[in-house]
Order: sequence, then C-alpha cells, then structure tokens
Amino acid sequence: MDQAALFMQQMRDYPIVDCGERLLPMSMVTENLAVSFSESKINNYYPRIFSLREGLLPSFRDVAAEINAKGWILRVEEGYRTPTMQRELSRTSKLFDAILQKVLWELRGEIPSPDFMLQRVGALIATRCRVGTHISGSAIDVSIVDQATGRDVDRGGPYCEFSEKSPMNSPFISECARMNRREIERIFLGHGWVAYPFEFWHFSKGDVYAENLSRSGRPARYGPVEYDGLNCRIIGEQEADELLEPVEFYESEILSSLARLASVDTSNI
Repeated sequence: MDQAALFMQQMRDYPIVDCGERLLPMSMVTENLAVSFSESKINNYYPRIFSLREGLLPSFRDVAAEINAKGWILRVEEGYRTPTMQRELSRTSKLFDAILQKVLWELRGEIPSPDFMLQRVGALIATRCRVGTHISGSAIDVSIVDQATGRDVDRGGPYCEFSEKSPMNSPFISECARMNRREIERIFLGHGWVAYPFEFWHFSKGDVYAENLSRSGRPARYGPVEYDGLNCRIIGEQEADELLEPVEFYESEILSSLARLASVDTSNI
C-alpha cells in the first residue's frame, strides 16, 4: 500500500494537457461483439456511466474483439465516474470496512489516525479528481467471462477485491490465475491500454497513469472532467487537486466503521 500511496502522490504532479475530446457511450462500438455491462450501482444508488473519451472507442472495440476471439466475454464493470460518484466510493461501507480491516492488521490493532487512513484509502480509491482516471473518462474496470461456461475467468479473485491478491503481479494467486492476468494484460497492451499495477481489473489509456507507467514522456491528454451525459467540462487544476472528502470525514468514518466491524464480530460469536 505504501507503493500505491507513493504512486498516487506522483500522479498529482504529472502534467496534463487535456485534448478536450467529448465522452461517448461504449455501446456505440459494441454491435456484433460479446460485451456486457454491469448492472450494479455505486453504493447501491448511482447508476454506472459506461462512457469513454471519443478517441478511445476504436481501441476499446478492438480489445473486446480480441477477447471474444479467445472465447471470452468482456464485462465492463466501471467506466466514467463523476466527482460525486468518486466521492461516494469512499462512503461505501463495504469498501471502507475492508480497507480499515487491512489497516488494523498492518498497524497490529492500533486505530489509524485520520491522515493515515486518508493515505490508505487514497491508495485504493482516488481521493482527488486529478488522480481518478475514471473521472478522466479514460479508464475501465473489467471482468472476463468464459463464453462456454458463463463463469468468470480465474484471475485470482473477483472484481474489486481489496486484498493481497489485488496487485496485478501478486504472488498470492495460482499459476492459472497469473497466466490469465498476463494474457488479458497482453491484449490490452497490444491496443495501447496500460494496466494499473495495484488493481488487476483496471486499465487506462492516455491519462496520467498510462503515460507515467509507459514512460512515454508525454503529458496526459485526458484529465478530469465533469460530464452530465451531454456536456463535458474540464476540471481546473486547483479544483482537480482538492480532496473530495476533508480529513475530518475519515475521523468520523473510522468510528462508524469500527462500530460496524464490532457488530459483525459480535453476531458471529
């Protein structure tokens, strides 16, 4: 988590020169392809927005086609997120509790400070628009389904599992899962998409993650935007670097999460 936190800090300084492209639905290019889209909602409330920057749609289509050629189905779990949707992820009890449990283990039972918890949450859930590449309309989270069985292809864990298995190169997964991850990453990379090293389900292109990880030397062409389904507003540098939730939020949420975890522990006795 230290490495992920450091990476996020570096992304705050990576240059962005937004090209101003609009966002369009991914479904525009999926005709005759086996592609599905998650029906779940963020925090059981916000419907997901399956849109990307216009210039990414052809390569997204080509990725889906190559995945189909292997007998797999691309299931898109997440596309564009508004700043409000990104903020809501930090408020999702299941995710916050999972992260706090890992932090309590890391600190050997010591309750973290709000600042430390902010850092740890920020390693897994972007806490600023500037480092949230879903907000840039340049990232997707995916699952891969076997067409023959209808079951998820083994990648060592389900989508959005926050554990020691989450990093792309985790040593805590089977050889089969490792080979599947490598093959999926190869397909995406072949069409210019870069894997986020700390989440095996996240791929992006043309944003701060992708340009930094590929060592392109280019500024990101896709930065954070606010999109309402019709209009797309580039979020200014200062606004983009502001915390989506103040530090005080983490203080109160730690207490709420500890109460939830204690309730679960008690109910299992």
